[in-house]
Amino acid sequence: IRFNAEVTGIEKMPTGFALRLANGTQIGAECVVLSIGLQGDLRKLEAPGVEGFENIEYQLDDPGEHIDETIVVIGAGDSAIENAVALTKDNRVTIINRKSEFSRAKEANRILVLDAIESGVLSCLYDASVARVESGALTFSTPEGEVEIECDRVIARLGAIPPRAFLQTCGVEFISPNREALPKVSEFYESTVPGLYLIGALAGYPLIKQAMNQGYEVIEYILGNHVEPADEILLSERLQPFGLPKVAEGIARIQANVPILSDLPPLLMRELMLEATIHRLGPGEVIFERNDYTNSVFAIIDGVVDIHIVEEGGHQIVTLRRGEFFGEIGLIAGRRRSATARSAGESLLIEVPRLTILKLISSFDSIRRQVDEVAVFRQIRAYISHDLTLKDLAHVVSTAQVKLYKQGEVLFREGDPGDSLHLIRRGSLTVSRRVAGKDIVLSYVPAGEYVGEMALLSDSPRRATVRAAVPTETITIDGSAFMALLDQKPDLRVQVESLFRERAAEGALMEVATDAGDLIQFLVAQGITEATDVLLIDESLCTRCNNCETACAETHGGISRLDREAGPTFASVHIPTSCRHCEHPYCMADCPPNSLHRGLDGEVYIDDRCIGCGNCVTNCPYGVIQMAELDEHRGLWGRVFGVERAGKSDPIQRSAKAVKCDMCKDIDGGAACVRACPTGAAIRVHPEEFMSIAALTRRS
Repeated sequence: IRFNAEVTGIEKMPTGFALRLANGTQIGAECVVLSIGLQGDLRKLEAPGVEGFENIEYQLDDPGEHIDETIVVIGAGDSAIENAVALTKDNRVTIINRKSEFSRAKEANRILVLDAIESGVLSCLYDASVARVESGALTFSTPEGEVEIECDRVIARLGAIPPRAFLQTCGVEFISPNREALPKVSEFYESTVPGLYLIGALAGYPLIKQAMNQGYEVIEYILGNHVEPADEILLSERLQPFGLPKVAEGIARIQANVPILSDLPPLLMRELMLEATIHRLGPGEVIFERNDYTNSVFAIIDGVVDIHIVEEGGHQIVTLRRGEFFGEIGLIAGRRRSATARSAGESLLIEVPRLTILKLISSFDSIRRQVDEVAVFRQIRAYISHDLTLKDLAHVVSTAQVKLYKQGEVLFREGDPGDSLHLIRRGSLTVSRRVAGKDIVLSYVPAGEYVGEMALLSDSPRRATVRAAVPTETITIDGSAFMALLDQKPDLRVQVESLFRERAAEGALMEVATDAGDLIQFLVAQGITEATDVLLIDESLCTRCNNCETACAETHGGISRLDREAGPTFASVHIPTSCRHCEHPYCMADCPPNSLHRGLDGEVYIDDRCIGCGNCVTNCPYGVIQMAELDEHRGLWGRVFGVERAGKSDPIQRSAKAVKCDMCKDIDGGAACVRACPTGAAIRVHPEEFMSIAALTRRS
């Protein structure tokens, strides 16, 4: 042991290594194990004004040192969670998560932070990034706009990066040029320098138990003793049924055949295999159906998969082969599957769950780049024409940019030059014009469509203002590249010009039908554009008989999932309090037992594993989920249906569970609330469909 000894360099020698110390001493070694962690290379907060804020700390030694302070903890990993929860004992704490979930934390910490948020001892701001820092306050950008939080102290747990320069001087190679990239290590933790081993956080495994296990395994390996990794049996059981009996060989084959996974280090690949599922399919077997609500990503290890696309002009098949992946559109857009995927022969696939692929996209540039490139090409082709080839779209794709817009943010304004086309990748837009000094909403445009072609075709300024109805992501295409494509494809020009004429005619009609625009604007303001299925009541037909609520209660064990009287109303359109089955369900974001699911028809429902934590109730912005005792025949909002449970004063404590509308998914005939309405006032519709009906009705 050398105390107070700083290693300044490690040089590979013909017979081993020479370690240079800061005091001039040199030490010889046959092998070197680096387990120095990353705490010397903490990532710092970067935002305007950060230099002027004195109380910013990047690690927390003792939470007890801080009492009666307002503290902001930035980060969503294990360290940030542990610091935030520990500080809540004597302080007012807000944790900032730049994503919508705590997907990078270990499960115990994820449950810990969600319990703290649910109980109210910890506040949380999701989907937030630091916009600027001022004296005594931080301003965060969120999908709904800017939020300012005054605070005494900031604890920024932003992770750390490997000491890249030091490792590179030792000869260690990295996965990519990205500054956050990990060093390359073998399954035995050996770097690209033979005899130099990297373990723990330095190799991408920050947990103490991982470093301890790896330390044991690497020393035994160096001594020539074979130690089977703890996950070997589990992985072998997963791979054997598919003809991949040896774990190392099986993983190597998968990585060789699937380029999107080829850059993953062997150890991370082993972790992925514990979460992924392998499928062996015969000819014609369905992988997923069109309109399914699933969001995992599949890659073809061997075989052929046919993607069946249904269009107005007929049916088209796109064939994918070994190494290609599919399903990324559902992951990005949150919408139903747009096509049916079938195995065209004997096929071997790997299915990667949503959270896992999101971690990979955020951690590996190569994976994010491949997903984005393929997704952009496929989405451009899907939105414009499936007949277009990669060669046809090469120039268009090269100009494409993925852009994010906050709710209410303007993509372009009336009168702006028309220089681009926007394909709506996720979210939705509203189109409005200024008429008689007032903004009139002309239309609602959901994901899967595009805007901006009218100015390009007419070679004139923008005719309308387009805003994001909800947080929205678009693929922006250069206008000149798009027009060049139309010049090359006369049939496509005819198709686009036809849409142009339809939109121009609709816009002219909507300008005089201001009530229809007002209705659309009302629905957008109420968040209906996030829904996939919404219950609406026509107040001009409703007799207030309450049959809808009674039927709901009788169908669901005496507990109503809707409140007819609650909710906003515009003209005769009433939005009762009932689940909208959002495209990106807030309720599903943080469910510890994973009891919230999305059915094949889009319904979001809760299974029997609910533990009553209430996270879904907190996360739902529309107040449509409630906690209830399932044996009490009582409406969620206080009204009694059927027979009350006898002995209400019974002192026995019954745990409540979350309940919400499930669209009567297991009942023939559809939603009970709609079937029970004697006048037809209650309807369940997709927002896109209703807004079209509403506009047509108002115009007539």
